[in-house]
Amino acid sequence: MPKPRPRRRFHRTASEPFQPLRTLLHITLLQGLYYLAASLLILFTALVAGRPFSLDLIFSWRAVRADTTVGWTLGVVWLLCALVMVIAQVLIIARSKLVLDFTLTIHFLHLLVVSLFEHQLPTSWLWWALQGASVGVMGAASTWACRWRELRPMTFGVGLAEGYELIDRAGRGQAQMAGDEEEGGTEGETEGEGR
Repeated sequence: MPKPRPRRRFHRTASEPFQPLRTLLHITLLQGLYYLAASLLILFTALVAGRPFSLDLIFSWRAVRADTTVGWTLGVVWLLCALVMVIAQVLIIARSKLVLDFTLTIHFLHLLVVSLFEHQLPTSWLWWALQGASVGVMGAASTWACRWRELRPMTFGVGLAEGYELIDRAGRGQAQMAGDEEEGGTEGETEGEGR
C-alpha cells in the first residue's frame, strides 16, 4: 500500500524568491476590492434609506458618528464590507499566514486615504473602534477560512485506485455499497460474502 505524499511546506527557496511586484499587485487588488465593496454597500444603503450618496460616506471619518442613525448604519456597512473582504482574501491570498499582514495593510492604507481626504487624522472614537472591529472581524474570519481551505483533504483523480475503497463513518465501504445497489442485493445478503 503506497504511502500518501507529505504536504509541501511553503518555505521560500531560491526557486521561489520574494516577489514584490506580485505583493504590490495583491495589495492594489485587495484595496480596490475593499473600496468597490464599500461603495456598492454604501450606495445600496443610501438608496434604501433615501439619502443622497456622496464620497464623504466612504472617505470621511466624520460620517461615522454615534449621534445619528446614518453614522451607526455606516458602521454596520463597514463591518459587512469586512466580511465581503474575507472572500476576497481567501481567493487572492489563500494563505492564512499572510492574512493579518494584508488586513492591516488594507486598514492602514484606508487610514491614509481618509486622512488625506479630510486633511487631518481621524479624531472620532467610534471611527477608531470601527477600524479595530473591522481588523478583528476580517483578520479572524479570513484566517479561519484560509486555514479551513488549507487543511481540506486533497483528492487527485476521479476514481478510486485499484484495491482501495472509501469508508463511510459506519465503517462500510462506499464502493461496496455501490456494488450492492447494482446487484439488487440488500445489506444483509452481501455482508460477509467475498467478491
